[in-house]
Amino acid sequence: MVLDPSLWPDSAHQSPAGGLFIADCDVSQLASEYGTPLYLLDEQTVRATADAFLSALRRYYPASATVHYASKALLNTAVAQVMVECGLGLDCVSLGELSIARRAGVNLGGVHLHGNAKPRPELEQALAWGTGRIIVDSLDELRTLSELTAERHAPQPILLRLNPGIDVHTHAHVQTGQLDSKFGLPISTGMAGAAVSFALAAPGLQLLGLHMHLGSQISALEPLRRGIVCLFEFGAAMREQYGWRMEEFSPGGGLAVPYASGDPAPSIEEYVRLLATATREAVLATNTEPPRMVLEPGRALIARAVVAIYSVLSVKRIPDVRTFVAVDGGMGDNIRPALYGTRYSAVRADRLEAAPAERVTVVGRYCESGDVLLRDVELPPLEPGMLVAVPMAGAYTLGMASNYNLVPRPALMLLRGGRAYTIQRRETLEDLVLRDLPLPGSR
Repeated sequence: MVLDPSLWPDSAHQSPAGGLFIADCDVSQLASEYGTPLYLLDEQTVRATADAFLSALRRYYPASATVHYASKALLNTAVAQVMVECGLGLDCVSLGELSIARRAGVNLGGVHLHGNAKPRPELEQALAWGTGRIIVDSLDELRTLSELTAERHAPQPILLRLNPGIDVHTHAHVQTGQLDSKFGLPISTGMAGAAVSFALAAPGLQLLGLHMHLGSQISALEPLRRGIVCLFEFGAAMREQYGWRMEEFSPGGGLAVPYASGDPAPSIEEYVRLLATATREAVLATNTEPPRMVLEPGRALIARAVVAIYSVLSVKRIPDVRTFVAVDGGMGDNIRPALYGTRYSAVRADRLEAAPAERVTVVGRYCESGDVLLRDVELPPLEPGMLVAVPMAGAYTLGMASNYNLVPRPALMLLRGGRAYTIQRRETLEDLVLRDLPLPGSR
């Protein structure tokens, strides 16, 4: 079987015996040794994808540019270390993510802190840890930061996240640049201008630049061009009014990836070329010095590097209705089909050459009718004990995993050169009760 290279890790292939191998590791053997559900991360794919972003930036925007991994897609200590070894910075959205970055030995000077509602204690700790940039999302946050930094010897660098009022054609739950959004400072209402005025007057803050993020899974790139024009025009207006110069600029992330063969998804090359071209054009149109550009891909960096492996628990055939194949994972480790309607693909992991012979719906083990991983897909005949492999499982799966029904979360293995390393162990029943306390007075 030829695996679609747009969906599977670079090292994924069929062995002579017909099984799935990733990074020269036998997936069936790993499942037997470590149990399922099991998530497998191909380090080679992460490094190649990171290099593709950096190489494209060097070609199309050589002035000054970098990439920050949007770590909310999937973060643990080892993933943070790999990203930094690749030459990337990190984009964090919570104190928990910042703490993982510190544990990984990441220099927080190369980290950005995002988030539409950052609690005051988190801002205090982020400042104490020396976080490189704080991306400000509201006037209230700006006031809080001003109070916290008023006595600092060196001002805290910030960027303002602006809302340009631009819709992108993606799922409503991942649109973030339209006016009716909880994210960003709207330009059209005057809020963004008020933020610039306030930031420039705050002695403990250094306003370095502007940021936008229009949404996730963006497959039509033209709205990004309009967003860049909007931000540069706003920056030029602020230069005229206050003499302020934009030194840094981030168009965010959001590049779409395919979840099934044929899904629309621009290449990294196309994406970076459009962003760089639009930025250069905006620089010329507004007579602006080229700012440093920071890209923030998350899903596009990690999704294809990870494959989820499940064991079949039961097959339930309901004549003239549907065949349900139940596996030992589901919405506890991958909520995306239920939350976003994402449609994945799958293969039988031990026999890749087995021809699809039946239309089935693959469901999980959780007590919810919405716990459906794959609806109406063609798969080979399946029986209890067989393995199902689902590609494109790296982004917003384990990062959004829960203990619903008090089911332990899966393990994550890093695969490299024929060896597998546990970088996130499987939870145990003991882990599930660590936070629980008995009734007062009981034993």
